[in-house]
Amino acid sequence: MTALGFLYPGHSADDDYPRIEQLLGSDIRVDLVHTDLGEERHRIDTTAAGDAAGRLAAEVQELRHAGADAVVWASTSGGFVRGWDGAQDQVRTLAQAAGMPASSTSFGFVHAVRELRVRRVAVGAAYPEDVAQLFAQFLRSDGVDVVSVHASGGTAAAAGGWGEAELLALARASDHPDAEALLLPGTDLRTAAHIPALEKELGKPVLTANQVTVWEALRLADRRVNAPELGALFTREPIVQV
Repeated sequence: MTALGFLYPGHSADDDYPRIEQLLGSDIRVDLVHTDLGEERHRIDTTAAGDAAGRLAAEVQELRHAGADAVVWASTSGGFVRGWDGAQDQVRTLAQAAGMPASSTSFGFVHAVRELRVRRVAVGAAYPEDVAQLFAQFLRSDGVDVVSVHASGGTAAAAGGWGEAELLALARASDHPDAEALLLPGTDLRTAAHIPALEKELGKPVLTANQVTVWEALRLADRRVNAPELGALFTREPIVQV
């Protein structure tokens, strides 16, 4: 049994995780600990202040006691708003406190882009423009060519209520003909049931935050899982080791 641990802010799309667990197989367990959402996460000031590494380190103890093999901080903006170095420090503190491999959704996107062997991506974010641009900057820090950024604005609570129609609309508005993949970074987007439809619509891989978060935990645990229902990312082997 491989146990994957996640620190998830709020409840917007937390039901993606048991759905993904069902698609992965009976020997993988997904454990979720909810963190304090605090103020609206789609603002730079509250996002940077609301997920201090010390608080995450305290909350990870529940996952450690549950026997998790790896832990991922499941907030994309909660990592990248700190910049590359700040996000690395956050993950390092989390790993030290947990006593296990640790990462964040932000780095999960970077590693997933490498896994797909693509360089040019488009970003579709249910963020304000300034936050979306910080995500693009984070990706560029690793050499990813971000060819377009679309920010739909809105709140985490609103994005959590979106269905397939809204996700498809975001994907269409965000795609770019030069992009080899589309990235949808918000962990408040409920996407686990819709990735095949999104990829069919665009004709290219689509990386979504909760999908990438679970894949990143599997990478840390050195597990390979073939789950086509979760998109192109879960049909490639081997998982990149970095």
